[in-house]
Amino acid sequence: MTLLRDDDLAAAFDHASRSYDALVAANPGYHAHLRRSARRLGLPGYGAGLRLLDLGCGTGASTAALRSELPAAHITAVDASAGMLERAAAKPWADGVTFVHAPAERLAEAGVKGPFDAVFAAYLLRNVDDPDAVLTTVHDLLAPGGRLAVHEYTLSGRRTDRAVWTMVSRGLVQPVASALGDGALYRHLWRSVVDFDTADRFTDRLREAGFDRVRALPLPGWQTGITHTFVARRPETAR
Repeated sequence: MTLLRDDDLAAAFDHASRSYDALVAANPGYHAHLRRSARRLGLPGYGAGLRLLDLGCGTGASTAALRSELPAAHITAVDASAGMLERAAAKPWADGVTFVHAPAERLAEAGVKGPFDAVFAAYLLRNVDDPDAVLTTVHDLLAPGGRLAVHEYTLSGRRTDRAVWTMVSRGLVQPVASALGDGALYRHLWRSVVDFDTADRFTDRLREAGFDRVRALPLPGWQTGITHTFVARRPETAR
């Protein structure tokens, strides 16, 4: 199948937004894993005085994870899907959360400006046409020393991990999604993970984009070897 991109992908997420929360709630550890990745940013003081960018916030699960771990931070949450963003913005939020409708490639046009103390990107990079360009934008939006956490499906490279991912996707997720009319999006989900970087390749990609202190950290449970948190920093001084 051909991967969905740009407007087609946003439209697919718009349609899926009505059932998205119910589907991810059935994924063991989904929300706990996002909170773990938010903690891995290692930010101090509950985020007091810090500006965070939640890039690709979807229906707000990643925003909630950041809010849970860093309740004193100001969060700008961005997504390209109007339907997903509408669901996110309709949820009850304390002060300090702002939602912006924009694709990751056109943040400046939407008025999203740095510097940010940290950027969190969950399930985003494998869905963009040019991940290197998006990482360059993220690098430039961060303050010197600013931190990045990428929470992403990135296979380890072992055949068993690819087999588990395929079994879960085709045996569980796709039949349910197809019944809801969202089969194309979740077939894209399977393919986008298989076609994307391995964990080692993505760490190299982050270094090539100018980040340092890059680490790939596994997540527990059935997603070990399938989903990772990548943490990195913008260097304090230019190389």
